Amino acid sequence: MIYLGSDHRGFELKQKIKEYLKNKQSFSANKNLSFEDLGDFSPDPSDDYVDFVAKVAQKVLENEDNKGILLCGSGVGVDIAANKFDGIRSALVYDKERAVQSRQHEDINVLSLPADVLSEDLALEIVGAFLDTEFSEEERHIRRLSKIEEIEEMN
Repeated sequence: MIYLGSDHRGFELKQKIKEYLKNKQSFSANKNLSFEDLGDFSPDPSDDYVDFVAKVAQKVLENEDNKGILLCGSGVGVDIAANKFDGIRSALVYDKERAVQSRQHEDINVLSLPADVLSEDLALEIVGAFLDTEFSEEERHIRRLSKIEEIEEMN
């Protein structure tokens, strides 16, 4: 399952991502393309991205196959907040190559996007790369992720 969340600045781009996922879902046998929007449900300037990050992070942590996509203006706020949850590996991504590398090397389970700077086409390309790329399972990446888990356990 894919969980989406955004504040008011990410709202419009999130709507485009939902359309993309609906279209991608109809052409794919991949059941992991089911998605749920966890808010915001209108572009409310008084909302706080942290509230939507918490909802998405909690859902992602329920199942290792779950993924999250978060948006705010810069992407920085949602990325910082998401990474406060043990077990969440979020990356702020600006291009397709970083999306692929983040999935292959860091096995990210949350994609953070900067809605103010991404075109719709680039954002959808990044989302596609995030969803279509698998973790490499290379020993060096597994070792590094284990060290990150050790840090989480210390805190």
